[in-house]
Amino acid sequence: MKKILIANRGEIALRIMKTAKNMGIATVAIYSEADRDAPHVKFADQAVCIGPPPSNESYLLGNNIIKIAKELDVNAIHPGYGFLSENADFAEKVEESGMIFIGPKSHAIRVMGSKLAAKDTVKAYDIPMVPGTDEAITDVKAAKNIAKEIGFPILIKASAGGGGKGMRIVENEKEFEEQMKRAISEAENAFGDGSVFIEKFVTSPRHIEIQVLADKYGNTVHLFERDCSIQRRHQKVVEEAPSAVLTPTLREQMGAAAVKVAKSCDYVGAGTVEFLLDENLNFYFLEMNTRLQVEHPVTELITGLDLVEQQIHIANGQKLAFVQEDLKITGHAFELRVYAEDPLNNFMPSVGKLEVYSPPSAKNIRVDDGFTEGMQVPIHYDPMLSKLIVYGKTRNEAMQLMLEAISNYNVEGVSTTLPFGKYVFKHEAFRSGNFDTNFVKHHYSEEKIQANNEEEAKVAALIALKQYLKDSGVLRLPK
Repeated sequence: MKKILIANRGEIALRIMKTAKNMGIATVAIYSEADRDAPHVKFADQAVCIGPPPSNESYLLGNNIIKIAKELDVNAIHPGYGFLSENADFAEKVEESGMIFIGPKSHAIRVMGSKLAAKDTVKAYDIPMVPGTDEAITDVKAAKNIAKEIGFPILIKASAGGGGKGMRIVENEKEFEEQMKRAISEAENAFGDGSVFIEKFVTSPRHIEIQVLADKYGNTVHLFERDCSIQRRHQKVVEEAPSAVLTPTLREQMGAAAVKVAKSCDYVGAGTVEFLLDENLNFYFLEMNTRLQVEHPVTELITGLDLVEQQIHIANGQKLAFVQEDLKITGHAFELRVYAEDPLNNFMPSVGKLEVYSPPSAKNIRVDDGFTEGMQVPIHYDPMLSKLIVYGKTRNEAMQLMLEAISNYNVEGVSTTLPFGKYVFKHEAFRSGNFDTNFVKHHYSEEKIQANNEEEAKVAALIALKQYLKDSGVLRLPK
């Protein structure tokens, strides 16, 4: 493998390129007109404009991407995450063109791309699953009867869904029909597929996912867990590895279950198996993400492995260089997704120019980003500016470092989730490990973060005043 085209943009494109460069592999960037001056474009050995800003006219044009790759004698295509990363047709076309798709085979993407097909596939492997329907349903009255049998609250989920779209929590029978219609409509608009299924809603769940690696020779290992329970709108904002609540026995059980899920679809490459963990520490299979996850850096920090390097080795036909017994957890890592969003306005996107953009830089602090000062945050894509990742010998040490890193991260011109991150890492529920996916609903409000910010501003002002009075000689402190 001598040249890789990265079919993506922003921080993940740049992150993949850095590993490829370290491995002596040339890189090709694609970019839309909105990303012409982006860091990933400048870092690549070659770069080609793929089209106008809208993703359906640029980053989602699989045939155009393959055509460019062939013209530039590319050996392999890495899809990153999002866009075409879980598009089975694209993976198949890349393989048919004679290039390597750095990811699983199209069969695994297809099977795990449908939540219902995924559940059906893993059934034979005795993996625990949340009670619910085994097939898609669009008949509202029939669905209502099933929901009554399961018992409220229930969750309506788009079969082809992801990112919280086409998902509705229904607390009682009275609101079922309206929420069902909304879920179907949202699923049709987002995925072109209105099929949904119903499952029991676990009221106080933690979102635990297991990273797996599998080579082409039947060797599959897990790289332990990530806890992704701090979410807004069913989307992750804070992730950590390892989880604060998993016992060694439970970790082993969930890891073994994740390996079984991967084997059930002949998985090859890096993937993630997602589980719900209830308040009694029972776990249930949710789905498998057939790609690199946004939060993969926390796993890299606690295992010492470069997951992109592993992906490339596996795609190149190499065997895994280790077995499960070789892997161990060292230390603790957190990731905060720094979105251009306003936490004081229901996390609405905040677009504009980055008047100031100065990320922190220190030992055990890693920032994966795709922006520089002066750049415009485009409205066309996911509003994530960066991933702020920290590592410590213990969970407490890592939490403290994250607070320092947030304080030293300066962004002006757009609102960000940095103040929300500070709120989370200072909150007793998070610090104690006693939290679940309802953290935002139960603990966070715009008024609280506003009050938090005002209190910090008062303290800072008092400290500054005291220092001023001391420097001017008005205030004389006793020796």
